Amino acid sequence: MPVNKLVLSTAAVLFFLCSCSENIQYVRTVEQPVSKYIILPAKPKSRPYKVNGETYYPLTDSEGFIQTGKASWYGQEFHGRPTASGEIFDMYKKSAAHKTLPLGTYVSIQNLSNSKTTVVMINDRGPFIKGRHIDLSYAAAKEIDLVGPGVIDVKIVALGKEVGKLESPEGIKSVIKVSDLRSGEFTVQVGAFKDKNNALRLADRLKVIFDYVEIELYDDKTIGTIYRLRVSKSPTLAKAMEIEKRLKDMGFEEAFTVSL
Repeated sequence: MPVNKLVLSTAAVLFFLCSCSENIQYVRTVEQPVSKYIILPAKPKSRPYKVNGETYYPLTDSEGFIQTGKASWYGQEFHGRPTASGEIFDMYKKSAAHKTLPLGTYVSIQNLSNSKTTVVMINDRGPFIKGRHIDLSYAAAKEIDLVGPGVIDVKIVALGKEVGKLESPEGIKSVIKVSDLRSGEFTVQVGAFKDKNNALRLADRLKVIFDYVEIELYDDKTIGTIYRLRVSKSPTLAKAMEIEKRLKDMGFEEAFTVSL
């Protein structure tokens, strides 16, 4: 989902929310995840996918990322707007938004009710709704019969790109480039507010506990500006999940982890 991002110390958060400053520029930098290479058996168990002339293989959970959860879709409201990666969202092309997977990651999405599968690249962040795990573009949603029901159960599997071949006594083996999908920079969203004063008050409470506070301004065409309050920075997904659990134990049931 397109956003304007503002990262601040707590003191700066308070200053910004109380000001009416204009002409602020926002800069997003996208760091590439660390990669390694694995060699598949001559006869791999999973079939590969062809995307734009490139070959991608499903990864195991230990090598990559596998998630079962809810998928939704987005279309006309965001068509033509910038995504988190900087690309312009095209609802008629296959793409997806995910909260934690690195931008540029390819994944397969399987509709668990009919086994239909689509392959998309993660180029956006979201969905920012509790209980939902991935947002598909209209084109991708249509391919797996998601458009009608709106929300379905899916299996998300990260894919590794084939970058070479290796001759062996067992046969030709594929060399796959695998990104570290659990390391990077993660934060935890505590809540989203229409009233900036509510975000202010909660930020003031949490500054005693957390050194890092983030306010992300999201402009919704229907309901206006939303203030997303996020706390902490973690170098691993596991650490961020620990902080998410801590927040839920504190009563913030809507908290969830997202990648910066």
